[in-house]
Amino acid sequence: MSLPVERPARRRLWLVALPLLVFAALAVLFFSRLETGGDPSRIPSALVGRPAPAISLAPLEGLNVAGQPVPGLTPADLKGKPTLVNVWASWCVPCRDEHPVLMELAKDQRLRLVGLNYKDAPENARRFLGQNGLPFAAVGVDPKGRAAIDWGVYGVPETFVLDKNGIIVHKFVGPLSPATVRDTLLPLIARLSGS
Repeated sequence: MSLPVERPARRRLWLVALPLLVFAALAVLFFSRLETGGDPSRIPSALVGRPAPAISLAPLEGLNVAGQPVPGLTPADLKGKPTLVNVWASWCVPCRDEHPVLMELAKDQRLRLVGLNYKDAPENARRFLGQNGLPFAAVGVDPKGRAAIDWGVYGVPETFVLDKNGIIVHKFVGPLSPATVRDTLLPLIARLSGS
């Protein structure tokens, strides 16, 4: 007769202990990530190590430099030298914070910087670049976000680093900062360009 009494007691013990064990495991995982300095902006990309998506995007209408239209984005723009593909939008506040960093990067002759304008109104994108400067050698527009899906974009800004063969070698999620450029991006560009 004592067995039926023990089973409900064990069941109650498991009902209390199981959530506590799950919580403890999640807490250990969380604190271990904090201790090891896990960078939440480094979201793995399935595209790293693969060729960049072969997309062609129309240019940003009305965007000109010295009277010449800035070209759209083609697969040829992603080969020949290390290339940064920056996904941005005028409505993106972190993109505004990142923009001075991109303007500095555009001066580096070892790389090409191109932009993928994501779900933006053309007049807003032109105004943004007119006010803040044009760091991009080419700007392709992605009004519906379909190309961004091919790139595996989670949000803006994101920056992809491609080698001279158009292979994606790194992905940055979130705005590039001077520290990120100094500590991660420039050493990567030096390695890719052989300088």
